[in-house]
Amino acid sequence: MKISIYSQHAEKHTHSVLYNLFDLKNNYKLDFFIEKEFSKLLNQDFDLKFNYETFSSYNDLDNSFDLMITIGGDGTLLRSISFIRDLEIPIIGINTGRLGFLATLNQDLLKTELKKIIKREFKVEERTLLEVNCDSEIENNDFTFALNEVTVSRKNTTSLIKIKTNLNGEYLNSYWADGLIISTPTGSTGYSLSCGGPIMSPLSQTIALTPIAPHNLNARPIIIPDNTEITLSVSGREKFHLLSLDSKIISLKNGTLIKINKANFKIRIAHLSKENFYKTLRNKLLWGEDKRNL
Repeated sequence: MKISIYSQHAEKHTHSVLYNLFDLKNNYKLDFFIEKEFSKLLNQDFDLKFNYETFSSYNDLDNSFDLMITIGGDGTLLRSISFIRDLEIPIIGINTGRLGFLATLNQDLLKTELKKIIKREFKVEERTLLEVNCDSEIENNDFTFALNEVTVSRKNTTSLIKIKTNLNGEYLNSYWADGLIISTPTGSTGYSLSCGGPIMSPLSQTIALTPIAPHNLNARPIIIPDNTEITLSVSGREKFHLLSLDSKIISLKNGTLIKINKANFKIRIAHLSKENFYKTLRNKLLWGEDKRNL
């Protein structure tokens, strides 16, 4: 089994996870590939005596890999998709962070659960991504896709921005707000939810538009089909605004035409058979918690 490993930090918990993984190497004939910058962090802080190879970009991976394992929280898993892109390598996240809605594998039960993963006892769900196109300011960047959300927001100002929004070429609204979130079903339990957006099942073919602190009492989140082309144009008192794709942030000139579409490939998220979206809702977000249900 060929496994790539990615993390942003080399902490005590990360080291423990790696030891558990490499303990299984001989019994299950595993080949490990560790992301290059993560490998440097590990070599600074720990005396690793493991045999592994490294990778540094999407070009170093291919579809011969069976799995990508991320160690950290949801942010780490989101960053890992820039290495995977359209290669269809399943990603499973080991949660060493706080909430862990995407990275659901609990490190407390790691030894038994890792064996299940190595035996391929996991399910895979395909998740929709959003692709962003505008001018050369973003197209020259390496990765223009988002698994959770695409957001436009104000920059260097406390004033509202105006976000003109068209759907398939038809005018929808001009939001006067701090920003606008365009969320996938995967991202509906993240930033969009905290701004009053709806929760969407991960496999639903939908997108949510959620304004951030709108100065219109009648501006509400809206759900649209995921094959809709969304076009945004921002204006305001400042010359620039922010465009974020998950954790990646870019500064754009006001008036830049931003086109958002469903990507032509999907990311494969793996999880153990006992885990599912609705169970995670109940356990992590305390969905429907009521003493009468105890």
